[in-house]
Amino acid sequence: MGTKARTAVRTYLELRDPGELHPARIDDLPVRVERVEGCPPTFWRFLYTEVGRRYHWVDRLGWTDQDISDYLNDPAVSLWLLTVSGAPAGYFELRRDADGAFEIAYFGLLQAFTGRGFGAYLLTEAAERAWALGATRVWLHTSTLDHPAALPNYVKRGFRVFRTEEYAV
Repeated sequence: MGTKARTAVRTYLELRDPGELHPARIDDLPVRVERVEGCPPTFWRFLYTEVGRRYHWVDRLGWTDQDISDYLNDPAVSLWLLTVSGAPAGYFELRRDADGAFEIAYFGLLQAFTGRGFGAYLLTEAAERAWALGATRVWLHTSTLDHPAALPNYVKRGFRVFRTEEYAV
């Protein structure tokens, strides 16, 4: 008896103009988003593993320290860290495409910070940072394996779907 392949749906979304963004703010807590320069591979691995643990993020688990360093040293890539009261809470990676568009390549929160409005705030920051870096378009993709609030958050912030696809997990 064969095993049936599990499938998921990947949804691609975009903002084509900064005015399409519906920002979310957090004013009552000490939150910061800062670009991380010279990130040690161990810290990047911690963020990737802990944020992605529940959402089937597996494509980078085998990366060596050199793979991570090479990726983070790519001038088209930037890493951004969300802290709440000084504690790491989440992160995103921006990746500039050859056409000037910016992909929010990875985005997420540590589990202790989900369900508290930080995702909406962090997405706002990611889009605003991409526009500030000269983006011609900001895009990302999510999956039915991601947190159930991910897709609604993207849509509520103004992102529009431009493609969907089914894929085997």
